[in-house]
Amino acid sequence: MKYRLLTLAVGTMILIDSCKDSKPNYNNFAGYAQGTTYSVIFENNGKLKAPDLKSEAEKILHNFDMSLSLYVDSSILSKVNRNEEVIPDTYFTEAFRRSVEITKLTDGAFDITVGPLVKAWGFGPDEHKNMSETKRDSLLKLIGMDKVKIISGKVVKADPRINLDFNAIAQGYSVDVICKYFDKLGIKSYLVEIGGEVRVKGDKGGVLWRIGIDKPSDNNMLPGSDLQAVISLKDRSLATSGNYRKFYIENGIKYSHTIDPRTGYPANNQLLSATIIADECATADGIATACMVMGKDKTIEFLGFHPEFEAFLVYSDDKGNFKTWMSENLEQFISEPENQ
Repeated sequence: MKYRLLTLAVGTMILIDSCKDSKPNYNNFAGYAQGTTYSVIFENNGKLKAPDLKSEAEKILHNFDMSLSLYVDSSILSKVNRNEEVIPDTYFTEAFRRSVEITKLTDGAFDITVGPLVKAWGFGPDEHKNMSETKRDSLLKLIGMDKVKIISGKVVKADPRINLDFNAIAQGYSVDVICKYFDKLGIKSYLVEIGGEVRVKGDKGGVLWRIGIDKPSDNNMLPGSDLQAVISLKDRSLATSGNYRKFYIENGIKYSHTIDPRTGYPANNQLLSATIIADECATADGIATACMVMGKDKTIEFLGFHPEFEAFLVYSDDKGNFKTWMSENLEQFISEPENQ
C-alpha cells in the first residue's frame, strides 16, 4: 500500500511505501510544531515506543521555540531583540554560529540581521507593511553580520536597533536537533521532517527515501497536490525555499518574503524555488534561502564552487514557462512524479 504524508511548508512532500509485513519494523508519528506540521518515521528495534518518542521530541521542539522563535514573546531571541539581559543557550549560540558560516559562504546573501527589513516589508509576526525609500536606506545601516557578535556569553550589537531573525535556518536546524536525539537513541534509520525541511538516515528497508518537490506556481497552495519532481535520498538533508506561497501583490507589484539583505528589497529574479541537499538540514535551509536571493545564474555559479551541495532549481524563462536545472550528480536520483 502506498500513502502520502503531506506537509504545510514550502516545497516538499514525503512519499512512503509501507507494508504491514515489512522488515525491519518502522513506526511513525506526526503533529504540529513551530506553526507548521512535522512528521517522523523511524526504524524500531522493538525497544522504542512511538508515543514516548513523540512526547520527548515535542518537549525538545518546545525548548527550541523558547530559544529561537520570533513568535514567542518570552523566547531568548525576542529578549535579545528587545535588548533585555539574557544569556543565550546552546540552541541560540549554535544557530548564530551556523548563520555566520552561511553568511560568509554566500557573500552576504544570507543574513539573520535582515529582520527589520522583513518586518518593514510586512512579513514579520504582525504582517504590517511600513516601508519607504527613506526607511529602507535607514534600515540598511542596521543590516550586517559584522554588526553583532556573541562575546563572553552575551549578544553584543553595534546598534540596539539591530534585530535578529533565524526563520531562514531555524526549521532546518530543529530537524538536526531531533536527528541528534535519535542518533543518541541508536536509531539506525529515520526520516525527520519539520515544515517541509527533511533529514534522513540510512534507507527504508533497502529503498531510498523519496521526497516530493512541489511545483512552484502561485496557486499551488496545498503541498503535495502538484509535484514538480521526486528526489531519492539517503544519509542527507533537503530543504526547499520558494516565493510562491508567501507574497502579496500591491499596485500590480508582487512582493516576495525573501528579502535581499544587501539591497533591502524583496528578491526579484527568475528563480521560483531552490531545493538544496546537504549533510546538515540547517545548512541546506540557509543555502536554499541564499539561492532565492542570488537568483538562478548566481546560484549555478555558486554551486560550481561548492560541490558539497546538490541542487534542484525551478525557474521561469522569458516567456514565463517553467524550467528546471539540477546538479549533475543529482540526475540519477531525480524522477518524474507519479500520477496523483
